[in-house]
Amino acid sequence: MVYPLINTFILSFQGNGNNVGMGVGFDNYKVLLFGSETANVKAANARDASEVYWSSWGNTLILWAGNFIVQLALSLLLAVWFSDTRIKLKGAGFFKVVFYLPNIITAVSVAGMFLMLFGDTKFGVVNSLLMNMGLTDPIRFVTDPWISRFVVMFIQSWMWFGNTTLLLMSGIFGIDPSIYEAASIDGSSGMHQFVHITMPILKPIFLYVFITSMIGGLQMFDIPFMYNTGGTVPSFLRTQATYIYTNFHQANPNFGYSAAASVILFIITAALGMIIYNTNNGDGRQKRKKGGK
Repeated sequence: MVYPLINTFILSFQGNGNNVGMGVGFDNYKVLLFGSETANVKAANARDASEVYWSSWGNTLILWAGNFIVQLALSLLLAVWFSDTRIKLKGAGFFKVVFYLPNIITAVSVAGMFLMLFGDTKFGVVNSLLMNMGLTDPIRFVTDPWISRFVVMFIQSWMWFGNTTLLLMSGIFGIDPSIYEAASIDGSSGMHQFVHITMPILKPIFLYVFITSMIGGLQMFDIPFMYNTGGTVPSFLRTQATYIYTNFHQANPNFGYSAAASVILFIITAALGMIIYNTNNGDGRQKRKKGGK
């Protein structure tokens, strides 16, 4: 694991399409981040490369935020529902398994399944049903930019909400029941208990879920890469990971751009993770200092 990481850093300062082994300093970073002309890249080409790079960042953030918000809201609702002893749902163990099942299916299989369901033509399962119900033209679930993004967001949420639900449930089950009993005796409502007891105690679990989701979201690859019918990733689904991959595997590979984009992604992911982690730890340190005093 260490060697590829170091080699990626080295490669980011080499070749930008002309000669892989040629040292180019920070030229790859200048082209991607600022669209700056370099000795080996003309201004027009630099601007094009930078626009494609930044658009992939936009797609990455849209797809991650869209699936994470839905995933967290659904997971929290289910976790509270299934852990509430007053409701006493039957078959809770069965539903936990069902919720987790999408998480163990390979992303390639999931992408293929959804392509069959949401094909653009009348032969797609969903479009076939809708046209039998009176729809005149098939909906472009794959080639329409925003519809395809929503489908990818749905797929990502569907695949991962079970894992998040189980994590949140484990956190809720770890809360001492006597706390809820005391709150009920004091006349606290269910919503009041959720906001002032459950949510604060679950903060470490939320932190873990957010960091892992952020890492997975910024490196999202499988579904955006596979959810297409043309064999190439459409511009509106191009994420950072697919941008890095296609630059490495295109007809004229540009290893320098891929390596530079990988390093930038690594730095941003590490920095965000450290900021979030230290923010939470900072609250804990302040409480410990107050307790010590």
